[in-house]
Amino acid sequence: SLYGYTFLWALIAAVIFKWVINREIGRFAVTTGASLLDGVCTIPGPRNWAVWFILVPQFLVSASALSGLASCAATALILFLPGSVLFWQGVILLSTTLFLLYGKYSLLEKFATLFAVVLALVALITALYVLPDIADLSSGLTPSLPDVNYQEIIPWLSFVLAGSAGMIWYSYWLPEKGYGAVHLFKRTGIIRKREEYSSQEIKWLRGWNRQMTVDLTMGALGGLIIVSSFLILGAEILRPEALIPDDNRIAEVLGRLLENLWGRTGFWFMVAGVFCGLYNTTLTNQDGWSRLFCNGTKIVAGYFQAGNISSSVRIRNTYVLLLGAGAFSLFCVFGKAVSLLKLAGIITMFQIPLIGIMTLYINQRLMPQKLRPGWMITILTFGALIFFGTFAIKLLLTIW
Repeated sequence: SLYGYTFLWALIAAVIFKWVINREIGRFAVTTGASLLDGVCTIPGPRNWAVWFILVPQFLVSASALSGLASCAATALILFLPGSVLFWQGVILLSTTLFLLYGKYSLLEKFATLFAVVLALVALITALYVLPDIADLSSGLTPSLPDVNYQEIIPWLSFVLAGSAGMIWYSYWLPEKGYGAVHLFKRTGIIRKREEYSSQEIKWLRGWNRQMTVDLTMGALGGLIIVSSFLILGAEILRPEALIPDDNRIAEVLGRLLENLWGRTGFWFMVAGVFCGLYNTTLTNQDGWSRLFCNGTKIVAGYFQAGNISSSVRIRNTYVLLLGAGAFSLFCVFGKAVSLLKLAGIITMFQIPLIGIMTLYINQRLMPQKLRPGWMITILTFGALIFFGTFAIKLLLTIW
């Protein structure tokens, strides 16, 4: 809605580079059965410096992002219910906290997933209907860094597909879904030495890595199609009317994306989509960050014993409560949903390429030769460092 198709090239590049970094994180999780934090804590240097490098910024990112997501979801509720954004944000965060503490949200998650699929299909159909001339669309494929507000662009690129925390969560998701080495040994935080893998295990794990790559590729392509659809809708519907989804009008403005073609039914369907999508994202992100901080706490405390589930649950639940309270308190102080998401996105932009480099390093260092990343992946990982680093530097230059 701000810059049309100017950054279409950057969207495609961000998806490709995030696919590369996610694949390396997936390679580590599939091959070792451990989380990424368990791997980066083995990087030489001061004790757990790499773990602290990830965790400290994520404390601010988590509170900012959850506060922004919950308040964005609340902008849908104020369109048909009495109460302020602050009130409904508090209700949303309280409900997500209770869901996570008691673990009763599987049905809600299935419904939200189904709704998201339907919304994505509707957005794709609408985007095809308003599709511009190929010349207009292809004009955005030429890389350029015009003089624009990069505080708007960088959070968008940071959160496309997944932010830095979402990438790390991938190393939790894969073992929980039964991929790879989780069948060989329990996840204790202690990583098997590369010479301990048998030739049969290496062959078996290579098959799992291929499966992970296929799944990840399908997900990235689907994500690119969906985000591109919304990019087209923003450029063709919101931009001509100078409409920007901002703060308390997020759901109202986004509803216009479908209203032009589908009428008021489309408007309210989009409003419902905004609420369901952002509520489910708040829920899953609060869950993901609580797992990340639980894992990090156990590492820095030197706690690797397997089997003590009750201790892990207590630590995780403590973070669930702290995240909910922190996100609500942050909105009480700042009161701007989009601004909080921008702050989280800017910090994430600086973390993504460095997490990619750390993951590449531990994969080269800890894995058997036949399971290590090749030269092409190595080049692309450094390409991600250049790409995300360039946007981060561009932001710093515009601020200064």
